[in-house]
Amino acid sequence: MTVLAGIGFTAPWVLLGLLTLPILWLILRAVPPAPIRRMFPAVTLLLGLKDDESVSDRTPWWLLLLRMLAAAAIIIGLAGPVLNPSRDQAGTGPLMLVLDASWAGATRWSSTLDQIDAQLTEAGRAGRPVSILRLTEPEPPVFQAAEAWRNRLPGLVPNPWQPTEDQVDQVIAALDQVEGGFDTHWFSDRLGYENHPELVSELQSRGQVTVYRSNAAALALLPAVYQDGVIQLTALRAEPGPEESVTVLAHGRDPAGTARILQSAEMTFAAGETQAQIDLALPSELRARITRFELQGQRSAGAVTLTDDSLRRREVALIAGTLNREGLELLSPLHYLTQVLIPTADFVEGGLPEVLPANPDVIVLSDVAQISGPEEVALIEWVEQGGLLLRFAGPRMAASDLGRDEEDTLLPVRLRSGGRTVGGAMSWGESKTLAPFPEDSPFYGLPIPKDVTVSTQVMAQPDPNLADRVIASLSDGTPLVTRKALGLGQVVLFHVTADAEWSSLPLSGLFVEMLDRLAVASAAKSRQVAQLEGTTWEPVQIMDGFGALSDAGTLAGVDGVELVSGQIGPDLRPGLYESGKQKLARNVLSEETTLSLVAWPADVPIRGQEVSTETPLGGILLSFALILLTVDVIASLALSGRLGLAKATAVAMGAVLLVPEAQAQSPDETDFALAATHELVLAHVLTGDSQVDDIAQAGLRGLAQTLNYRTSVEPAAPIGVDLERDELAFFPLLYWPITQDQPRPSDEAYAKLNAYLRSGGMILFDTRDADIAGFGASSPNGRKLQQLAAPLNIPALEPIPNDHVLTRTFYLLQDFPGRYAGTDVWVEAAPLDAEQIEGMPFRNLNDNVTPVVIGGNDWAGAWAVDRNGQALLPVGRGYAGERQRELANRFGVNLVMHVLTGNYKSDQVHVPALLDRLGQ
Repeated sequence: MTVLAGIGFTAPWVLLGLLTLPILWLILRAVPPAPIRRMFPAVTLLLGLKDDESVSDRTPWWLLLLRMLAAAAIIIGLAGPVLNPSRDQAGTGPLMLVLDASWAGATRWSSTLDQIDAQLTEAGRAGRPVSILRLTEPEPPVFQAAEAWRNRLPGLVPNPWQPTEDQVDQVIAALDQVEGGFDTHWFSDRLGYENHPELVSELQSRGQVTVYRSNAAALALLPAVYQDGVIQLTALRAEPGPEESVTVLAHGRDPAGTARILQSAEMTFAAGETQAQIDLALPSELRARITRFELQGQRSAGAVTLTDDSLRRREVALIAGTLNREGLELLSPLHYLTQVLIPTADFVEGGLPEVLPANPDVIVLSDVAQISGPEEVALIEWVEQGGLLLRFAGPRMAASDLGRDEEDTLLPVRLRSGGRTVGGAMSWGESKTLAPFPEDSPFYGLPIPKDVTVSTQVMAQPDPNLADRVIASLSDGTPLVTRKALGLGQVVLFHVTADAEWSSLPLSGLFVEMLDRLAVASAAKSRQVAQLEGTTWEPVQIMDGFGALSDAGTLAGVDGVELVSGQIGPDLRPGLYESGKQKLARNVLSEETTLSLVAWPADVPIRGQEVSTETPLGGILLSFALILLTVDVIASLALSGRLGLAKATAVAMGAVLLVPEAQAQSPDETDFALAATHELVLAHVLTGDSQVDDIAQAGLRGLAQTLNYRTSVEPAAPIGVDLERDELAFFPLLYWPITQDQPRPSDEAYAKLNAYLRSGGMILFDTRDADIAGFGASSPNGRKLQQLAAPLNIPALEPIPNDHVLTRTFYLLQDFPGRYAGTDVWVEAAPLDAEQIEGMPFRNLNDNVTPVVIGGNDWAGAWAVDRNGQALLPVGRGYAGERQRELANRFGVNLVMHVLTGNYKSDQVHVPALLDRLGQ
């Protein structure tokens, strides 16, 4: 781009046309005068006469000036004038844009994309091929036209990790495959990482390297630590500076389950310091509700720390079957359990009738042999709802008939009468040690101290299921700890006492770690590597680079040791993980993390990320020239006598006033609103892929025909919706097909989408990949769906249950196929307190319409018809295929009826009961 007098020109050679203006001046000076009509009867006498001299009239100077201005405006407009042009030199040859694309740059990501867009524009003008390389998600470099990359910019997002050493090595190896040289523009997040100097050297060997970075370094928040009754929070900044204050927000759910900010506090970086700390003393009830801490104003994963069980004290009820002997505290069967749990748990006191209504996390029965019938029924119900019953043997249990003839419901195994003594003065044998824990045991990987011995135990009866229920045994193979599942909960039995009378286990640190593995003790202390050996943790929610959480989908489980000690990257994502009833948060930063600025070589120029907004002037100048030419035509007609002066003035005034108005007029939205509201209209989101959009249009057209034939709903022709431009509130249902390359909507579009979901609208997400993958992130479309849906306020989801209203709004359905079948369809999860009333066929669910339905069965492909009503795409083969298409159409009918009527069908189920209560 050439800059003249502060204005840039993309085609400056066109300005040479200004040299022709003097020639045009001379040509346009002469205008023949208007003919004058005279009535002359002897006109025949003039035939054949010639006028040797012709005199031309002169064009008025003001009209000539008008024409010169119009010609100049056209020439300058075609030269591509740009106001406030970029001062960067466009350069020549290939250009590579390198992005750190880590959490450290997420807060300023929009400005980074703006600058990349400006550089792509400049490269396009210069005809330079461009390649974009994200170091946190490297791909082989591909140089292509700048305009092709501009279409993909909305899909470029930062990742919640910094470039790993392996990723940088992968980039260096990929650069070796690129032939020829290229310049590099590096968009840095300002933080250093492994092998950074090697990558800089490799890029410098190919051409000039220029760095673009923000002046403000990223802020980060270390994981919250609960210690000495307070929550300790530490914030980091990459470089020392003046005193600075930041606000930390504690997010969680109030008693009604609504997400909100529960607490806020201010942290201050002292001048010259890179750390700021604060202690929060919160009630245990409030502390247990916190789900995350974040720094206000920072939109990055590094400024967010998730919480887990470490901030929640578990409620434990301790019940003993024997009393303290002679009041000696150390002889109490609950003394050692109490000492272990005091730092990490709250105790619920009382007997079973008192503690069960309090719904504790764990109930411990120490040498309790007999439980009354009503208490046993209530205890079984509590365990089946997810409670943990931990039992310890003792003299009373050994002497009773509990679990002798048949397995007791509240015991994992059948027991033999009497205890077994293997050590002591009255025994020939020696005390037994513990055998290594098996791989399927929750204790697997825990080191066993040599001084832990067992002298007495309650023996288990041999049964076919005994081996499957033993999770710890002695060196001679006899069970020490057994466990079984009971409903959603579990029953665990230690075949020794909870005191030191039968074994030295309660005196050891192993006892504490075993209780921690069973989730009896809270995980308030930091989990050590040795404590997590042999455990597997399933991801529940994962965090993106902006700090937003999304469902983990089908991501594989992670080894416990790798989870706490591994490096965050594409194979270990930050988020919330679960093992049994325990939850562990893996944050972007660990407690040992420090931030350091990256060091650049002295010969690498560093520039800021300020983007000058360019304003193209070509369209304005060409519009101005059009106005001048219109005035010229009218003035010429007036001067030649073909248009009255008064009429010419009126037309000229109208042209001057109306043309700018037409130029400034925005696209007419009235026609769109009328088309969307004159009748019920179904809509689909435009993806930019014409083939996919055409199928979506045909699919909704086919669904509208089905509704018209079978129901009282008569939709009009479907409409394609541009999320950036169109209003969404007109449509009850949006069908959104997912493609791998569709651009990510803007923040304004997401604001409209969230408002649409809050106001009762529904979005049907269709990944259309059920033929190659299950629903989730295992396919490209599934991963794209996670990126597109991350900023949306989507509630917790679950596969459609059998009693969901979608199974019966019009047709009775249990399968929801499209062109493909077999994958789960996800809807809003039912409330936790949803229950089935006796005599009613369905649960009492909430009355809200699920805001999203997610699947991958390609429903539009099954619904699609042409203008004649004939199916466009095949579904299956023969009768089975037509049956599948019919079920797809029925699902579409149910979906639309659910949007329009809500849970009307569920409410109808309760009508007989209501009439019965009213006595009618």
